[in-house]
Amino acid sequence: MKVWTAADVARKVIENEELFILDVRNPDAFTDWKIEGNHFEYLNIPYFELLDGVEDILSQLPTSKEVLVVCAKEGSSLMVAEMLEEAGVQVGYLQGGMKSWSTYVEPIKVSDLSNGGELYQFVRLGKGCLSYMVIAQGEAALIDAVRFPDVFIQFAKSKSVEIKYVLDTHLHADHISGGRKIARLTGATYYMPPKDAEEVVFDYAPLQDGMKITLGSHATEIRAMYSPGHTIGSTSFIVDEQYLLTGDILFVDSIGRPDLAGLAEDWVADLRETLYTRYQMERKELIVLPAHFMAIHELNENGTVAKKLGELFVENHGLQVEDAQVFRSLVTDHLPPQPNAYQEIRQVNMGKITPDDEQQVEMEIGPNRCAVR
Repeated sequence: MKVWTAADVARKVIENEELFILDVRNPDAFTDWKIEGNHFEYLNIPYFELLDGVEDILSQLPTSKEVLVVCAKEGSSLMVAEMLEEAGVQVGYLQGGMKSWSTYVEPIKVSDLSNGGELYQFVRLGKGCLSYMVIAQGEAALIDAVRFPDVFIQFAKSKSVEIKYVLDTHLHADHISGGRKIARLTGATYYMPPKDAEEVVFDYAPLQDGMKITLGSHATEIRAMYSPGHTIGSTSFIVDEQYLLTGDILFVDSIGRPDLAGLAEDWVADLRETLYTRYQMERKELIVLPAHFMAIHELNENGTVAKKLGELFVENHGLQVEDAQVFRSLVTDHLPPQPNAYQEIRQVNMGKITPDDEQQVEMEIGPNRCAVR
């Protein structure tokens, strides 16, 4: 029997391959959040319905491809997989279950930059989070890092660069930021927007509109652009005059929600101003790199999530609303459920509470919900 890792499944997703998943979690958990792939097939049967045997579902399983059994943490999927193997099914199970899928991060190169620089996107497929590392002349800047320091520190070592700057586009509410911890471990400077930091209980360097960070000796420039709306402090970054890192303001297929601090009515005008005025003033050739994606179809062929700003002004439904009142209704009346434990996650990112690793896992379980539907 094959033991699948989250990395194995990630390659299936990124390379657009086929996979049949037997998910043995409860139907509500499966409906809320599952492993997504463009060419994946699914069968959801709760494991407790299979305790007396798997004979009744054998006709629903493919004979020409391997079956991957998935549960929450591994135990139930291993049990079901063993039963299927005894029945002659080509089967494997996901090591660590959906817990491991939620935490896996895949680094993918976006492109080379001027003066020998490089830009990498770190794709957290199970959560829809996107982090970035900009590299030039032995130095690196990390943007919107998720809570796994080793992923980024080891990657920087593999590229022989020192993490000098760690930046968060805003105070995150759907996932725990790794920025502050990574800065502490590496000696890097940690930046965040001061308007999002009024309640934080730690020291930070303030991100100011127009501020520039240069990696190496005049090699690659990162320019901050104040862009409120998702939060009052949300800040975008223009990297090497080629890329626009939009945080949770603008996504490939949607726009950011303004309600996660309970201030949707107050912030919706800022959101519209950023999307319809600030971004409109930028070059349409800039390539948008968001901090999240919502659905698997947003991934490009190489696994990255990226699209030209000009194309989004034509295609993204959140950028097509001419009437300001209609826009207000769009982003305040049609919001999806709020992220799991988002209030507690905000408290963690303010430094007010310090949950242990298991508590952090539970806080983040489930899909991200940063976008307006």
